Amino acid sequence: MLARRLSAKEDSLHLCDGFPMPVCHFRRANFSHVFKDQASFGFCAAKRDIYYGFKGNLLIDSKGVISGLTLTAANIDERESLWDILSGIQGDIIADKGLIGKDYQAELYHETGIILHTAARDNMHEDRSARFIQWLKSTRRLVETVIGQLTERFHIEKVRARKLWSLINRTARKILAHTLACFINYQSGSPLLQFDRIITL
Repeated sequence: MLARRLSAKEDSLHLCDGFPMPVCHFRRANFSHVFKDQASFGFCAAKRDIYYGFKGNLLIDSKGVISGLTLTAANIDERESLWDILSGIQGDIIADKGLIGKDYQAELYHETGIILHTAARDNMHEDRSARFIQWLKSTRRLVETVIGQLTERFHIEKVRARKLWSLINRTARKILAHTLACFINYQSGSPLLQFDRIITL
């Protein structure tokens, strides 16, 4: 309801990215019975690290309001999980290199009308203008900011649950807390993601 009040779904530009949610230390993974048959091994490109656990897949609008989130096993491709958070979304989505693929982008456009933008890999030909690429990179930093807030302020990457329903519940409350903070700033006329201002209200 708060996200709808902030018109998060109606925005014509969204950004998406994933983040790791390790269940336990990598060395203990083979002996752990927590989330057995639910968690899995995955690779975090940002941290260049193999981990055991889940992956969060986040979608935000151009102001930083969370529009959708899925939790998947760490080995699930982001191309699969993106479909689960596109309900009601239209326009353009900026994503990282994990969603590169002309066939995938064409399928996404054909099925939803959404245009997906990603940076090109170093060995790929780039025919877009340097100005557009710079805009793409600078705009995508917003989703990294939101993930940083969820990680540092709400500890979303820490899995302190032993049952899946508990993990989902805890994660939902953290998303609610972030959205509520955005809504409070919206009502006070402050920048949505400057949570430090809330203390002084």
